[in-house]
Amino acid sequence: MKALCRLLGAVGWLVTVAGYTAPGDPGQWPTQPLTLADALNLALEQNAEVRKARQDLEAATGVAIQTRAVVIPKLQATAQYTARDAGGVEQFPVVGLPIQIPNEAWSAGVRLVQSVYEGGRLRSAWRSARLTEQQARAAYDTAVADTVLAVRTAYADVLLAAEMVRVHQASVELLEEELRQTRQRFEAGTVPRFNVLRAEVELANARPRLSRARNSLRIAKQNLAHLLGFDVPAGFSEDLPLELADRLEPPPGLPELNAALRQALEHRSELAVLRHAEALQAESVRQARAAFKPALELFAGYDAHSPNFRDELDRVIDGWVVGAQMRWNLFDGGLSRGKLVEARARQARAQVEIEDAQRRIELEVRTAYSRLVEAREVLQSTLKVQEQAEEALRLAQARASAGTGTQLDVLSAQTALTEARSIHAQALRDFVVAQARFERAIGQPRDVETNP
Repeated sequence: MKALCRLLGAVGWLVTVAGYTAPGDPGQWPTQPLTLADALNLALEQNAEVRKARQDLEAATGVAIQTRAVVIPKLQATAQYTARDAGGVEQFPVVGLPIQIPNEAWSAGVRLVQSVYEGGRLRSAWRSARLTEQQARAAYDTAVADTVLAVRTAYADVLLAAEMVRVHQASVELLEEELRQTRQRFEAGTVPRFNVLRAEVELANARPRLSRARNSLRIAKQNLAHLLGFDVPAGFSEDLPLELADRLEPPPGLPELNAALRQALEHRSELAVLRHAEALQAESVRQARAAFKPALELFAGYDAHSPNFRDELDRVIDGWVVGAQMRWNLFDGGLSRGKLVEARARQARAQVEIEDAQRRIELEVRTAYSRLVEAREVLQSTLKVQEQAEEALRLAQARASAGTGTQLDVLSAQTALTEARSIHAQALRDFVVAQARFERAIGQPRDVETNP
């Protein structure tokens, strides 16, 4: 019921917020531009990796149920019917006694069996079931975190590609205007034919860059659509109708490194997976030790069967039965000892994996932090360069209009401005992605629904 309510809620969100319909229909595409939050929520519902992780979580729940089953009482029902050849039935060698072994027999019964002691294995199985579920949840959280990072990066790539299209489109428009003015001056006899040819060459060189930028935008949209779990209808062209609502905005401020390191060691789901794995290995050691101790079961039930010494199948002999059973492997050829040695070794290995993962995560956090600092510094530098390039183009155009500047100055200023805008857009994207990777490194949760 809980899963059904969640599914209905997801469908309602898709209909009311983004205007989606059934998959495979071109109407599944959003009728409104997608925000980053919308994209993240869509990915957590439709992304293939998240869906596979959700199924792994469901499978782990089944494993936990199996592990916990050893603690729970078992209700067993049995029934049996046997028919033998009359010549194969042994008869009592006592003459005159009315005893006849029947060649047909049946029996039935029901019993309740409960293990009451297995050397600590019962409590260990209960703890193992809980740890299995917690480990699966941490693994699911890891898949979600990876998907969130991938979607944030792909979303930023689409925004960057769209910005690059605008930059190169503006460059082409500036060069087209420059070519138009140069032709007018040539027709007026104020500039030579060389100036026209140079303006035409600059415009011709700018158009392929615009085409490449448009192609990059198409590819970026396709990659984002894949991460969001969309099935692209056959009727769509290569330029998917996928519009984004957000823009590239630099994240505010820089975090404190030492606090980030502490947060990473506390919240990274990969470490949680390894810690649960080490705890499960510890339970395996306890269960291996339990093999050296006796096991005790209690049972109670009701049995019914046909007579053993009369050929009367319609007669019922029945009654209740209770009892206890103990098992103790006094010697098993070293099997239990071998399992204990294996379990201890695997537990020690799990502890080493935790230590190595902690060092690796610290390195990842420090590296992500350094790249975040670098991206911020580069962005600040490119912002100033872009402002200077815009002012340089304005001055070059003013000087050219006044007759004190040359065409080369204007074309050079236009090229420099296009390059400055491109570098700034790339730096802004790098800063946004660096922030996303840093948040992933420290295990910082996003404001999205992550329940499977």
